[in-house]
Order: sequence, then structure tokens, then C-alpha cells
Amino acid sequence: MALIELCHLRSNVNIIPFQEVDELIPSVEQMNLSDSLRLALSATGQPIDFKQFSHTENGKKINFEFQHGTTTLGFVYQGGVVLAVDSRATGGSFIGSQYMKKIVEINDYMLGTLAGGAADCVYWDRVLSKQCRIYELRNRERISVAAASKLMANMIYSYKGMGLSMGMMLAGYDKRGPSLYYIDSEGTRIQGKVFSVGSGSVYAYGVLDSGYKWELTDEEAYELGRSSIMHATHRDAYSGGIIRVYHITADGWKHITNQDASELFYARKTKDL
Repeated sequence: MALIELCHLRSNVNIIPFQEVDELIPSVEQMNLSDSLRLALSATGQPIDFKQFSHTENGKKINFEFQHGTTTLGFVYQGGVVLAVDSRATGGSFIGSQYMKKIVEINDYMLGTLAGGAADCVYWDRVLSKQCRIYELRNRERISVAAASKLMANMIYSYKGMGLSMGMMLAGYDKRGPSLYYIDSEGTRIQGKVFSVGSGSVYAYGVLDSGYKWELTDEEAYELGRSSIMHATHRDAYSGGIIRVYHITADGWKHITNQDASELFYARKTKDL
């Protein structure tokens, strides 16, 4: 009834018969619902157009430049790749959450870490996961870590200068063995063996540099990741919460442990005394 009333805007307009109403409803192809990326786009033509909303009605500037804090790290060794992260999410001096999951499962053999804007990282990691799945369906084989990192770098580079805040690691295992890449919203893409990203990374690097070696056993690698994050969360006010450790091998990734950073630190401090 509502559709018929809309069509009858003028008294001289004929009411559309019910059998023709279905023809007015757009098909799935016309709405382009098959493209999930199109559904995710904003109403503006370009993301940079959001700058028009940077001031209130009274002309007061709205602060979008929140300071981000986190500590994430990853390293490659003889047993694969180990990733360790904290779980504190902050906006400026405010703690938004102590349970943020900063590791995203891209597929069964690849993981991504989050540093920077949580929404930016989570969204683009999910987009990457979809693209990797599409590649697998088309080519009947898993995408390599190098190719996946290039996909991510290309996608976020197209938004350079538009406000994205991302500093992530992409780790996985493929035909070439274990791989670790660093990617950020400025277009950087670097392959390496040891990375730490976030406000607490300077503290984590101190422990990593002193304890890292290629010949680490699995338990030594887990302990190195935990200790690095633990010391970083103790010194960096923007890092904290739970220490999550993941391990990636030729059989895929597996979750190792979740431990409270403060409890772990003070338990070890008491033990040392």
C-alpha cells in the first residue's frame, strides 16, 4: 500500500497494478549486492571528504588525532613464527578495553596483528582474509605470505593520507617456509625476522635483542615472546592487559597461552626476591 501511495503523487497519475509492482523492485544485480566491498563504502565519494565533519556547528575543531598505544611483536626461528601481543586498547589517556584481541586469523596458516587504529586494522584484516579466500578458490592453492602482504600493502596504500592509522605484522607459513612482514598505512612493506610494533616496542626490543637466536626451542620462543611483552607493558602506560602468544608452523597456527601481564610480572618479581 505504501508503494502505491508513493506512486500516486498527483491526482492525474494512475495507480500501478499489483502485477507490475514487482518490476519496480531492483534485482540483486542492479543493487550490486554481490560486491561486499561496495556495501562497505561510505555515502561520500572519497574518504577524504569526511574532513568537512572535522568541526562542530559552532566552528570548534573536533579532535580525531587520538594517541594510540600497544605492544605487538613477532619473530621467525627454526620452529616457525611466534607472535605475542598485549590486549589494552586506549584512546588518548583513556583505557577503552583490557581485552582487545590484537591477533586476527587470516586463514589456518596466516595471522595478522593490530597496532594503530583498532577499527582500521580489524576491518582491513577481514578484507584481506576475504581476498585470500577468493585467491584460494580461484587457484586451488593457498596464497603465499608474500602475496598476501602485497595485497594488504596495495589496498591500504590507496588510502594514504586519508586518515588510516595502521602498523601491522603479517605472519604465516607457506611453500617457502615461515615468513614475517611489517606493513603500515604509509605504504611500508618490509620482510624481516624480528619486529615489534607499538608504543611499547622500544621496551620489547630490549628483551628481544638480548634473547633472540635462530636456534630457540619452542618453549624458549614462547618464553621470549611473553617476557618481551611483559616488560613492555610494565614500562609503557598504553600497553597492558593479557599477553597472548601464538605459534605458526607447517601444520598451521595454534594458540599457546593467555596470561595476565601484571600477575606474571609480580609473580616473577616475588620469585626473584
